[in-house]
Amino acid sequence: MSQADQIKVPMLDLQAQFASVRGEIMPRVQEIFEKQSFILGPAVSGVEAELADYLGVKCAVGVSSGTDALLLALMALGVGPGDGVITTPFTFFATVGSIVRLGATPLFADIDPVSFNIDPAQVERLLASDLPVKPKALIPVHLFGQPADMTPLLELAQAHDLKLIEDAAQAIGCSYATAGHERPTMIGGLGHAGCFSFFPSKNLGGAGDGGLVTTNDEELGRRMLSMRTHGSHPNEKYRHIHIGGNFRLDALQAVVVSAKLPHLDDWSRARRANAADYRRLLTEAGLVERGLVSPPVELWPENWRGHIYNQFVPRVKERDGLLAALGAAGVGCAVYYPIPMHLLECFAYLGGREGQLPVAEQASREVLALPVYPELTMAQKERVVQVIADFYGR
Repeated sequence: MSQADQIKVPMLDLQAQFASVRGEIMPRVQEIFEKQSFILGPAVSGVEAELADYLGVKCAVGVSSGTDALLLALMALGVGPGDGVITTPFTFFATVGSIVRLGATPLFADIDPVSFNIDPAQVERLLASDLPVKPKALIPVHLFGQPADMTPLLELAQAHDLKLIEDAAQAIGCSYATAGHERPTMIGGLGHAGCFSFFPSKNLGGAGDGGLVTTNDEELGRRMLSMRTHGSHPNEKYRHIHIGGNFRLDALQAVVVSAKLPHLDDWSRARRANAADYRRLLTEAGLVERGLVSPPVELWPENWRGHIYNQFVPRVKERDGLLAALGAAGVGCAVYYPIPMHLLECFAYLGGREGQLPVAEQASREVLALPVYPELTMAQKERVVQVIADFYGR
C-alpha cells in the first residue's frame, strides 16, 4: 500500500476547526457557566446584533434550530391550514416538514438542473395551474451554499402576493446581485424573512442546535421575538400576545457562534479554493471530459460570495458504486438527497408519484457530496480524486 493509499479523508473534520478557535471559544463558554446565565440575555442579544450587522438586515432573531427558524417565520407570517406554500422537492426534510406541521400544504416546483435550486420557470408554471389550495408563501432554498435565482422569484412573489421566506440554512455568507443595488445583497435580506441554521456541519456552526431568523420588517421582527418565547409580552410576565413556542437560542450556542463569526469569510474562501482545486484535479484526471463527473457550476463566478460551498456536490455516473468505493477507501462522502420530498412515504397523502418532478428525481440518483471543509489538505483532495479515477478506470 502506497503512502497516498493510507490517507484518510473524513467528510467533515470539526476537531480541526475547533483546534484553531479553542482559545476564543472556551473562555466565553466558561463565563456562561460561571454566571449560570443560559437562557437569552446579553450573549444572545449580542450575537443577534453582530449577525444583523454582518448580514445587513434590520432584525436578527436567534432561535433553537434551523427547523424552528422556518417554523417561526411561517407562524409569524400567518401561514396555516388551508394555505399553500410553494417550495422545492430537492431539500432537507425540515423545509417541507415545517409547512406540514402548521397544517399548510406544500406545493412543489421542480428544480433547475444546473444549480439544483428551485426553477423560477417551474414556479411560474405551477402558479398558472389549477392548485388544490391558494398559495400564500414561497420558500426557495439556497442549496449547498449557492443562492437561488432570486430576481424572478421576488417578481413572482410580488405579482401573486406571496410571502417569500428564504431557506438559507446552508448559505450564510453568500450574496445575490439584485437590480437597483450597487453591491450584491446578502442572502437572508431579500425576502420577508430568512432562515439560517447553526448545526455544527454548517459553515457557521455552533456546539449543537441553533438557528436564526432575519427580516427587514421591524414589526415582523418584534412579533418573532415575542413568538420565540411563547408569544410573551416584552414587559409583562405571564402576559401572552401571540401564540408562539419555545424557540429560544441558548447562551452557550450564542457565544460559540459569536466567536466563530469573524472567521466565517476566511472559511468560506477556503471552501471555494477547495472547490477550485477539485475542478482542476477532476479535469486533469479526464473525468470531466469523459462525462463521468460533472462539478457544480457557479452561476455568478464574478461574485466570490455567489457560492460558499456548504457542500461540493457534483453529478456522477454510477453514483452508488462510487459511493461504496470511496467509503471502502476511507474517503467520506454523502448523498444530499437520495429521495425527493414528493416521494417520501410520510407525504404520500399529497399524491406524489415517480416522474412528476423529473429533474429533482434525476438529481437524487446522481449527486454525491465530497469533503470540502476549510482544513482539507491538498494531499487529501488528491486522494479523493485518485479514488474516483481508480473507480472509473477499473
